[in-house]
Amino acid sequence: MRLTTLLIAASVVALSACDAHTPEPAAISSGRGAEACAVPSDLRAPRPYRVPADDVVDHVPTAYHLLAVSWSPQACRTGADYPDARHQCGANQFGLTLHGLWPNGQVGQPYPRYCKPEAAREPMKVETVRRHFCMTPSPELQQHEWAAHGTCGWDTPEAYFADAARLWDALKRPDLEAIPADRLTAGAIRRAFAQANPGLSERSVIVSVADGWFREARICYGLDDRFIPCPGSLGPSDDTRLRLAARGAATGR
Repeated sequence: MRLTTLLIAASVVALSACDAHTPEPAAISSGRGAEACAVPSDLRAPRPYRVPADDVVDHVPTAYHLLAVSWSPQACRTGADYPDARHQCGANQFGLTLHGLWPNGQVGQPYPRYCKPEAAREPMKVETVRRHFCMTPSPELQQHEWAAHGTCGWDTPEAYFADAARLWDALKRPDLEAIPADRLTAGAIRRAFAQANPGLSERSVIVSVADGWFREARICYGLDDRFIPCPGSLGPSDDTRLRLAARGAATGR
């Protein structure tokens, strides 16, 4: 009887310990090393897209890809790049997010865009938008990226964003906020990406800025999805001082 009582007590303790250490359901994350991100329950599909007829470039072969990694607070600060006012910019807590995966032609050629206008006009499925929200937290930007870039190399939004997510998940995103403000330069951002990703050189990182503010880093990939030196300009010189828009209510630092 005493042995039975002891076994029951031990079982209760073990179950209590399991309950105490059972983790909460994980929020959907935007990739390796990413911060927690919960997909909004009221997220809706984007509106049908209007393709600019004079901006269709469907005859340029793809020579390489760019993975455009944006600093979300900058998009929220300026309203550029289709930020979502409510879910992305309401609390303004996102850091690095994916702008898009872009096919590019040879240097000197226009970049391919809006290659399949009919497919581009169709609104994306809300399930697809939800699946990739934590990577690209704006339904309208997702729709634009599929219309402008995805149609130039993929048959469906699902295929396009699956490939984009694969590269995004494999890319280690550096902590740009850890760089002291007085040392934040275009070169420091290139070095941060290169140091975080073995095999990625600073020559593979284009830095895009807007009026002295960091906008995004564009990583160059060959058609085999390996890092390559970027053809053409890398953006501002390494010693160019930049500002980094702050998260939250503040607009900069």
